[in-house]
Amino acid sequence: MSEQNGLINACVLDGNGGARDIDWDGIDSWQPSDGALWVHLDRHGAETETWLRTHSGLRALHVDALLAEETQPRAAIMGGGILITLRGVNLNPGADPEDMVSLRIWVDGHRMITVRLRRLMATTDVRDRLVDGTGPIDTGDLLRAIAGALTQRMSPVISDLNDEIDALEKSVIDETVKGLRKRLNEIRREAIALHRYLAPQRDAVAHLSVEGVAWLSADHRLGLRESADHVARIVEDLDAMRDRAAVIQDEIANRIAEHTNRNMYTLSVVAALMLPLGVITGLFGMNVGGIPLADNKSGFLAITLLLSAVVILQVLIFRRLRWL
Repeated sequence: MSEQNGLINACVLDGNGGARDIDWDGIDSWQPSDGALWVHLDRHGAETETWLRTHSGLRALHVDALLAEETQPRAAIMGGGILITLRGVNLNPGADPEDMVSLRIWVDGHRMITVRLRRLMATTDVRDRLVDGTGPIDTGDLLRAIAGALTQRMSPVISDLNDEIDALEKSVIDETVKGLRKRLNEIRREAIALHRYLAPQRDAVAHLSVEGVAWLSADHRLGLRESADHVARIVEDLDAMRDRAAVIQDEIANRIAEHTNRNMYTLSVVAALMLPLGVITGLFGMNVGGIPLADNKSGFLAITLLLSAVVILQVLIFRRLRWL
């Protein structure tokens, strides 16, 4: 099917894990007795908004929600259907995973309409299962499958972030801190961005698992609860990552401050050693009469020995005071 007109795919579930593909005409002629319908649309397609407003049978409020540009994850029971907005990690080439892709869903006991803004791998995963004959059998099962696929696609991203945090912690322990602060800031930014959407998504999916919707069976609710629990664990991991990154940043800041203080201390000791030497050489270097040892051939040697004695005396005093 061409995505230019807005229709990514449309199919009628056969109730056995498979599906039959249909086009716009097939959608318009579909009846609930034919089987559960899934229509997957591209928000920016030429015919998407027209079909939703004139042929979908949805209320204007529902259509506006499906076409909204920016939305937080949420779930609302409306009549006999559910309006849901979920987010998935952006796995498109060159994209940042934390730039999460929105998926808007209208689902009732007979059909599901999904609208995406950008390409989303989770819906492709569910579509592939239908092609293989191992997919959902009804709309409740389809909702559970999509929620589960979105969550499963997040796991590798979260795992990679955890591995990076582990590597950064090891680098700090090994005192290899150069260049770590920038990457730590990036990880914290990614964790915050993911948390922003996943925390309400956890609540939205959990809300669906306990709502009294007639066409959601006990198995459907159980699957949604498992997805909500999985998202909750991911949110907890993100919280832990932010805390770990903050601890590492504090440790790096302490290491840098310690290194700076050590250098300043060394410079202060050197300056303290040089101060009396500067005073002595300044006095003997004045171009006036009466300078001691000015006409003595051994004057330079005597001054050198005097300066050496002063340095040795200073070192002994500093060591006694435990400054060295």
